[in-house]
Amino acid sequence: MATIKDIAARAGVTATTVSRVINNRGYISEATRKKVSDAMKEMHYQPNEAARSLSRRHTNTIGVIVPHIIHPFFNKLISNLERAASARGYKILLCNSQDQPEKEAEYLDMCISNKVSGIVLCSKYVQTEKSHSLHIPVISFEREEENSSAVTIQCDNYQGGKIAANHLIEQGCKKLLHFGGVRGKDMPADRRADGFIEACREKGVQGTIMVSNQLVYGSMHYQEYIQEGLEKFPDVDGIFASSDLIAAQVIQICNQMGIHIPEKIKLVGFDDVLIASVTTPTITTIHQPIKEMSELSVDYIDRLQKNEVVPSRTSMPVWLVKRDSTL
Repeated sequence: MATIKDIAARAGVTATTVSRVINNRGYISEATRKKVSDAMKEMHYQPNEAARSLSRRHTNTIGVIVPHIIHPFFNKLISNLERAASARGYKILLCNSQDQPEKEAEYLDMCISNKVSGIVLCSKYVQTEKSHSLHIPVISFEREEENSSAVTIQCDNYQGGKIAANHLIEQGCKKLLHFGGVRGKDMPADRRADGFIEACREKGVQGTIMVSNQLVYGSMHYQEYIQEGLEKFPDVDGIFASSDLIAAQVIQICNQMGIHIPEKIKLVGFDDVLIASVTTPTITTIHQPIKEMSELSVDYIDRLQKNEVVPSRTSMPVWLVKRDSTL
């Protein structure tokens, strides 16, 4: 079985350099990192993670707690987090809470027990004080934090709502409807509705907001909720959906009701995930920079592990991606 010294000899570097590459410590040039990685692959060397963790306070693992893994937004987020983590020498420990508070708490404890280097938290319910007391960096991804030292990364949800409403108004819409939000559950995404209403007020256009309930949000089946809105407001000519998942179901229900998009109703979604580009018509949407937010999450965890200072709150810009649903 190959040893670190064997890897060092093959790569033409010191054993200390090999150790730094394996443990992701200190500056290592990409050329040197590649030489060491290639030598490890050639010699079939697998670091003993359990042994390595005994000599460190944390493992090279990042815990990721999400409420749903089948939601298109979290699909894209998980993929980008894994890619960003791998580029920094981390692995991810994925936890799917299914939006259950008790499971989220259990997963947080599991992440702490597994000595993760940091946690990316995408849930509403978990209280993070325990992780802070154990000096585990926590990145709150698109969630609000009150009285907490967690680092928050969000997109500019408010501006996204304004951009969506303004685009619909520019396309000639006079009566706008927003599908989004969950009754009794305050989330950063609710700022999309705030921006939407503000744009409607500024332009003197009628804007209405419909919120769903926790059951609809948890099931991700919005069809009845959407149909109710279309029947209640039959003269609506512009819809802003709080996610591309909801927007796709708006297209489905409109087809069933004989309402043509974009001829009768123009539609804007939010997130810019895969589903927005594969529906008929394709969905004009607000692009949320999930890739950049994921990379920043891993970067902040890496920097916090090195006792570097990072911003307590980061808001990323969003922008409009025009497709067929608002032509």
